[in-house]
Amino acid sequence: MTLPSWITAQLLVSVVTILVLVHVVLIAVAYLVYLERKISAYIQDRIGPNRVGFDFGLPVLGFLKGMLGLGQPLADGIKFMLKEDYTPARVDKVLFTLAPIIIIVPALIGFVVIPWGGVWLCPDIHIPFTDLVIPGGPVHVAGAHVNVGVVYLLAVASLGVYGVTLGGWASNNKYSFLGGLRATAQMISYEIPMGLALLAVLLAVGTVVPDGIIRYQAHGGWLILSQPLTAIIFYIAILAEANRAPFDNAEAEQELVGGYHTEYSSMRFALFFLAEYSHLFTSSAFFTLLFLGGYHLPFIPALSPDAVGLGAVLLKCLVFFTKVMLLVCFAIVVRWTIPRLRYDQIMMMGWQMLIPVSLVLVVAVSVMVYLGLTGLVPMLLANLGVAALLIAAAPLLPRSTGNRKIPMYGSRFSPTEGETVRTAPTDPLAIEDRPIQGGVPSIR
Repeated sequence: MTLPSWITAQLLVSVVTILVLVHVVLIAVAYLVYLERKISAYIQDRIGPNRVGFDFGLPVLGFLKGMLGLGQPLADGIKFMLKEDYTPARVDKVLFTLAPIIIIVPALIGFVVIPWGGVWLCPDIHIPFTDLVIPGGPVHVAGAHVNVGVVYLLAVASLGVYGVTLGGWASNNKYSFLGGLRATAQMISYEIPMGLALLAVLLAVGTVVPDGIIRYQAHGGWLILSQPLTAIIFYIAILAEANRAPFDNAEAEQELVGGYHTEYSSMRFALFFLAEYSHLFTSSAFFTLLFLGGYHLPFIPALSPDAVGLGAVLLKCLVFFTKVMLLVCFAIVVRWTIPRLRYDQIMMMGWQMLIPVSLVLVVAVSVMVYLGLTGLVPMLLANLGVAALLIAAAPLLPRSTGNRKIPMYGSRFSPTEGETVRTAPTDPLAIEDRPIQGGVPSIR
């Protein structure tokens, strides 16, 4: 008896990788919510979640009480599952239910082509209690090793907009519908610069195979060093694709109540948040693959693409995951640092800035590749040249006259003639660092 030819070591490794990563991503997404709440608390000089542990109110598990609030994601999940799943009247019930599923599925299938651990030299696998042997050999530690991996990632990322649009339309709510329309226009707009930035990377690398991109960076330097302008454009685009601040105008609580998920509750509501953080996780992994060398770190032989031992594979997975989590933390800091842009500003930024710049970058990279100047220094100089050209051309471009502030005569920004505007406090106690000891002069 022999095994079918399609049962290979690569198939087994891919199945195990998918099963492990699905659970890792789901747990990571749950704790990304916790991480966002803690980071935002530190930025706002608060404490954040710090009470819920894993004691479940049982005295026997009292030693697990508190635990820095690490039980908060579990408590939130239980709360969402136990809340009433309410469906408003006059909604399209089928699409209303399908929308959260449609948005979460692309977020959870995008990571399968990411080469988390590179190549592993798998030994022969002996099936217990039989004489059957699955031949070993070099296998790729990824859910699916396909030659069009990067194209697959780009295609899957674009599917998330359908869930947002359907959720907004099926809710029979004008605010939800406006949020869905905003998300559709925004995602279509920012897919163009993201695709052009990706094209600039692929022109320089010369392959669409994910592991080949990492190998190129291991030998020629990380692409964030040779193409920093491309990396910035790509990162801005993935923030917009994931509906993350400052591009979260599809939700915009101050304008649209809650946007496309206004009418949702219970787990259907939670799925939208899981999808947002899953998209952010997958997008960060994509950015790590393209610009941060994937699992590679310089001067560490075990993280070289040529290291194929099991220990090297586990270390590569750890390094890759750490880079992704650091990028997610950076996105969280961006959210709580930069205010939300107006919707017209978002669209103008995409069409009047990012798309022209990315087009110029693609042309510049194409010329450099044609001339054979694909090293780190020539490509860096090309990126800096494009940036200098844009800075020089910016004052010559026509400026929009819409949405300008109208001066309010008599205000502190438009004072009357001869008026002296003073906005700083004048009372001594107001400028005293220690108001209780008001008699002690401040040290300037």
